[in-house]
Amino acid sequence: MLHPSQFKVGEAWIAFKLNDQPIQTVKDGDIDFLALMDAASCFILASMPFAATQSEPTPLEAKRLLKEGQVHKKRWPTTLFVPSELAAQAVVVEAERLGIGVVRVAEAQLSPIIGEAQEGFRARFGGRGAH
Repeated sequence: MLHPSQFKVGEAWIAFKLNDQPIQTVKDGDIDFLALMDAASCFILASMPFAATQSEPTPLEAKRLLKEGQVHKKRWPTTLFVPSELAAQAVVVEAERLGIGVVRVAEAQLSPIIGEAQEGFRARFGGRGAH
């Protein structure tokens, strides 16, 4: 399991899906949310909705998400962790193009870092495990 104490702020980011079930909207249909988090501080650097009918964000959406994180931190991380279960090839390709090392790990390995954000999202918008 990975833990925030293993990282320095800005060293590693995590790209992950905030929701476990699509969020239904009247205007945009069903959407999923992708988030970008600093692994050390657990601060969400960026988040972005994308159509749940897509299997993953588009290359343009991936580029925007990473750029939003970079604007916030003023630099790129050394490593981007991506859950192996997440369809995010466009994010992986864009990160690698920017010189960021990508590491795929099981989402369970990331849960000590991303779990609270997912729980908060679930409490607000519903999904599996919501009370």
